[in-house]
Amino acid sequence: MHRAWYTTILLLLMTVSAWADAQDFDVARLGADPVPAQVVAGGLDADFVPVPPSRGQAAIVERARGISWWRVTAREPLAPRPGQSLVLNFPYMNAVQAWRPGDALPVRASLVGPDADLSHSTRGHFIPLPDGLARGESVYLRLQCVTPMRIALTVEGVREAHRKDLTYVGWRVGVLSTTLVLAVLVFGFWVGIGERSYLYLMLALFGQVLYLVSTGGDLRAFESLSALMGQDLRASRIFALAAFISSNSFMAYYLDLVNRQPRVNRVLTVCSLAALALIGWSVFSVSGLIPTLANTVVLVAIAAVIWAMIVAVGKRQNGSLLLVFAMMPLVLLVALRAAVRLEMLGMPPWLDYVYPAGFMLSGLIVTIGLTGKMHQLRRDRDHASHMASYDALTGANSRPVIESHLRNAVAEAHDSGAPLSVVFFDIDNFKRINDQHGHRAGDECLKLVAMRTRNRLRTYDQIGRYGGDEMIVILPDTALKEAIGVAENLRSAVNCRPIATDDLQLDVTLSLGVAQLLPDESAEALLERADAALYASKSAGRDQVTGHIRSMLQAASGAPR
Repeated sequence: MHRAWYTTILLLLMTVSAWADAQDFDVARLGADPVPAQVVAGGLDADFVPVPPSRGQAAIVERARGISWWRVTAREPLAPRPGQSLVLNFPYMNAVQAWRPGDALPVRASLVGPDADLSHSTRGHFIPLPDGLARGESVYLRLQCVTPMRIALTVEGVREAHRKDLTYVGWRVGVLSTTLVLAVLVFGFWVGIGERSYLYLMLALFGQVLYLVSTGGDLRAFESLSALMGQDLRASRIFALAAFISSNSFMAYYLDLVNRQPRVNRVLTVCSLAALALIGWSVFSVSGLIPTLANTVVLVAIAAVIWAMIVAVGKRQNGSLLLVFAMMPLVLLVALRAAVRLEMLGMPPWLDYVYPAGFMLSGLIVTIGLTGKMHQLRRDRDHASHMASYDALTGANSRPVIESHLRNAVAEAHDSGAPLSVVFFDIDNFKRINDQHGHRAGDECLKLVAMRTRNRLRTYDQIGRYGGDEMIVILPDTALKEAIGVAENLRSAVNCRPIATDDLQLDVTLSLGVAQLLPDESAEALLERADAALYASKSAGRDQVTGHIRSMLQAASGAPR
């Protein structure tokens, strides 16, 4: 995990250093859209407004949607080099037409569609300049801006361009594929255990992947998808807003904001409803007001999320530290991107690399954390299953479980022809123990009787509490005579010495009935015959074992319990 962060920081530093090589260009802007021939001929040069370098680097800084002209003029001669290009870095969905000196027709460039340059990656628009530029010569750019942003200008040779392309493609594929795999993995967790936090996280990850590929040109290899999502601004907005709503839902559910921080939950709910309304608006419109409103809503939600995480950590809420460690870098990146879109800050050159990686790392860390939560849920489920399967007082099987074991044992005995016997016993005068010494002494008596008898059984025998002080023992592969011997062993295990509880020494005895399964007999009938044998033991004076025979069912009735 820490290694992933170190790698991100290293790549960030490499990226910043790569962008530090500013080119000697003067950049000017013309806000109108006149006839191209008039602009390229230099007739409107006086109308271009010089734009100062952005952080010491030549860049197009467009703050409004629409069409504008840009003039890029060489301060110093640019030597001719085969494969050399003027690169418009990270233009996203903005398209450009470029007129170089002497061009009658423009070079067209966009990330997707018929003007896409498939010889390069989607990290920029590449305007070939193999002949270089003389001092004072200009390249005129007609920019069709659909997403206001800063577009840095660099000149790259063919080797440098290919090296950067390979780095960018490897980085992009790694980030997007990892995020997609995480989304699929989280989806599997949600299907497996039904935990809603997995659903919200999965939707957020899928939404971000779709947003990144629709704005970054990654779909251009698939013409139908590219036409559907890569060339329509509405698709990317819908994906981004859907991911935002899912992220809000994940935060609210994971931090239990409904119960712990209801005010913050209301803020996030309002922000999600506003995003839902903007999705509806985006379906029918590409208004430039939508991103302004959307990024404002994002900043409000981020402020609420940061406050919620701080409060959760302060209250030492379970899982809050993990969430802060995983989400705070991403939250800050999203806030920075929203601030850039609102023109509150300039565009950092490294943001295009780090922003998608932030989703991958945060998703990875949260998934690891939720995996721990999944293990805890599994442990809780196993504990609940154990509590349902075993009697809490005696540790023996509960009544439903022992009855199920008996039915299965009867079916197997009928199929295999192997003998099967059942021992049914209870504690003699157990009501008197409760009445004279209290229920606590009675409970201790039951617990110790269960322990002593269980210790005398084989590993594959089953013992369960039928109700009150009554216990059932299932003896597979055991005939009646051998089962009577087992029952005698159980009886002697209890009456061999007094049971000590609460400074009391109680002489405890058992009455036991034994029955062997008859051909075609049901589990209920077998248990009924064992119970009849138990009655016979009580009628004969208690503290003894009786094996059932057919005629005993009529002889044993009305015995005291």
